[in-house]
Amino acid sequence: MNKIAIKPGIYWVGGIDWQLRNFHGYLTQRGSTYNAYLIVDEKIVLVDTVKHYLFEEMLSRIREIVDPSKIDYILSNHVEMDHSGSIPRLLELAPRARVITSPPGEKGLSRHYKREWDFQVVESGGVLDIGERTLQFVHTPMVHWPDNMVTYSASDKLLFSNDAFGQHIATSERFDDEVGWDILKQEAGKYYANIVFPYGAQVKNALRAVEGLEIDMIAPSHGVVWRSLVGEILREYGKWANGETEKKALIVYDTMWGSTEKVAFALMEGLAEEDIHVTIRNLNTSHISDIMTEVLTSRLILVGSPTLNNGMLPSMGAFLTYLSGLRPKGRMGLAFGSYGWGGQAAGEIEKVLRELKWELPLDKINVKYIPDLEELEEIKAEGKKLGKLVKK
Repeated sequence: MNKIAIKPGIYWVGGIDWQLRNFHGYLTQRGSTYNAYLIVDEKIVLVDTVKHYLFEEMLSRIREIVDPSKIDYILSNHVEMDHSGSIPRLLELAPRARVITSPPGEKGLSRHYKREWDFQVVESGGVLDIGERTLQFVHTPMVHWPDNMVTYSASDKLLFSNDAFGQHIATSERFDDEVGWDILKQEAGKYYANIVFPYGAQVKNALRAVEGLEIDMIAPSHGVVWRSLVGEILREYGKWANGETEKKALIVYDTMWGSTEKVAFALMEGLAEEDIHVTIRNLNTSHISDIMTEVLTSRLILVGSPTLNNGMLPSMGAFLTYLSGLRPKGRMGLAFGSYGWGGQAAGEIEKVLRELKWELPLDKINVKYIPDLEELEEIKAEGKKLGKLVKK
């Protein structure tokens, strides 16, 4: 696929990773895109680069537009190597190019590549005149690294947002209206849930920093360019950053001999009788990164495991470690499980949920061996109680 003009004089020259299926433990069933953008003005600017193994793909697109040696600036909005990984090779072809980055970006790039590059460090609010355009830089620290910043071209009403508003999706289409909101909302939500979730406060700061800008296009560093659905994705980010949830429930569990699964489905029945939308996920068949997408919008999270070797199943331990790192706030929770003699798993789960400062309105449910019909009816009643609380 050739270079694509996203605005007059501004081209997408990135790379498409059709084969990627795992990104830091995040399952990327649709692959990913590493976006780079070439601005052709009196000065030529490359906004971000691509992961190192897609360098030649990016270079071929640049060469369709300009001789790479004529690049004046390489703008690094973010140090992470899926965006900065091709800077060293590109500088061999464009040795006079200056590398523009934030103060933490300079330190990060120096530590990553151990090279003495010609840096131009910019502060938040700083500008760069490149001819007909003036680029403005806004620092967005911890969305999702300390060095992150976004770049705005006022004359184009275009925001280069780096990782913000991104989606892991490999596609030949470059714009949101060519893919569709249903798919993009899901992928942008999964991206937020698995990468940006812990930084809600910083996302709100970033949204405030750019809310005064006139934006009709957002060009992120992963996925498609937003041009028709800018308002929609800004609204969703506002909801996610504020921790807004829907009146629905998510049940996450693993089971050995089926007892914990019986508890899970009894809880689901009780919730369903209260007209609560319920999603149920078994850790043996659902990846934790997909489950986190459900966590993003669910008000109630029910988590269950049988006891094994005086603790929870390893699959549940891995999920709770992942969940704790992403730190979702403002949820209601319940721990449940089954056991033969020790019974520690449900208590360990409940401890993690307390550490997340979730509301735990009911005591944990812990069934010895196999629940009978009477016990299942009692568990179903607990589900109904939770359903009533979710609806408040």
